[in-house]
Amino acid sequence: MSFQQFLLILKARWKVILSVFSGVVVVAVTLSLVLPKQYLATTTVLVDVKSSDPIYGAFMQSQMLPGYMATQVDVITSDRVAQKVVRMLGLDKDPGALEQWRTEADGEGNPVTYFADALQKKLDVKPSKESSVITINYTGLDPKFAATVANAFAKAYIETDLELKVDPAREYASWFGARTQQLRNQLEAAQQKLSAFQREKGIVGNDDHFDIETARLTELSTQLAIAQAQRADSSSRQRQAAGNMETSADVLANPVIQALRADVVRQEAKLKEMSGQLGVNHPQYLRTQGELEMLKSKLSSEMRQIASSVGSSSVASSQREAEIRAAVDAQKQRVLASKALHDQISVLQKDVENAQKAYDMVGQRLSQTRLESQTQQTNVSVLTAAEPPVKHASPKLLLNTVLAVFLGSLLGIATALVLEMNNRRIRSAEDLTDALGVPVLAILTR
Repeated sequence: MSFQQFLLILKARWKVILSVFSGVVVVAVTLSLVLPKQYLATTTVLVDVKSSDPIYGAFMQSQMLPGYMATQVDVITSDRVAQKVVRMLGLDKDPGALEQWRTEADGEGNPVTYFADALQKKLDVKPSKESSVITINYTGLDPKFAATVANAFAKAYIETDLELKVDPAREYASWFGARTQQLRNQLEAAQQKLSAFQREKGIVGNDDHFDIETARLTELSTQLAIAQAQRADSSSRQRQAAGNMETSADVLANPVIQALRADVVRQEAKLKEMSGQLGVNHPQYLRTQGELEMLKSKLSSEMRQIASSVGSSSVASSQREAEIRAAVDAQKQRVLASKALHDQISVLQKDVENAQKAYDMVGQRLSQTRLESQTQQTNVSVLTAAEPPVKHASPKLLLNTVLAVFLGSLLGIATALVLEMNNRRIRSAEDLTDALGVPVLAILTR
């Protein structure tokens, strides 16, 4: 179909097109004038997602914002918020509203649910694409009622948002409270068990007692080493004194022996001198010789006595070593026993520490959840409250008329084309050529 043929069809079917066009426009204008006027009330709420949480102090990440805002829209449009609005407005107790429910729902179901569903049908919630503002729109026949419902939805949403945070915190606080009491009983039992064990074993300080016993063992071990050295030295001196007393260091170092040796040397020199002057039979020589023999006898007696004292010292050193060794062995047993007590007390103290940590951790969570359950702060606030609209939002006479003109024109043209297709007419030489398949030789004009 060429454009010329199209125009010819419109020219031929202009009455049909005009009739359809007029009908659509008349119907649209009539409906716009007859239908009840609808008023749109708008409330905006601000969801502050950038401020820190008052309990945890955390910030919301930017990538979580779209999902969070979508969740808030779902909360506003939820049955919980709608039913709260019904109770807030008192629709479930209003006699006129209840009569409407009985008439339309035959008294079946719950009036709160019925009115909540009715409010939700006229509710429109839109989140902002580039901000954290949510727009709440409600359409109603009464402008004041529409504004009241829009504001009620904003208030109910804020209260519900706070309840969704506080109610779980209260349940957690109750659970943590019971758990805290259990952990406190366990902590007290562990502390009592540790104290009873310390009283039974007579231990005041676990680490101090073990350190004292270890220090005593170290001191005795040092004394044992000294005694062993002394015993070895005494044994060596004893063997030396028993083998040759004259070369013994103890004998040579003794002042009495040194004095007697000096006297013997002087007496021998004197006797040698007298032997050349007086002769060996002289009474004075004989007396001096007797005195020399007495000095030698006394020297020999003193040397034997010193050698004997060296042996006694060796025996005493051996006895002291044996005594210290026995004391070391006994102290080792005490240290081992103290070590066993130390290990048992360490286990009991570890039980007390673990119970204390668990109690402190749960106590901290209890304080946190109690604080969270008592909070009255929310990150949602009303940005703009709804006011009763002055002008109705629908029906829009001008817009509907423009749309009716456009749709009427399209519908009229479409009707004309459909009629033309069902009852094809020859309106031009081209139509004749298309229909018969022969060329047109001449055209007779009017």
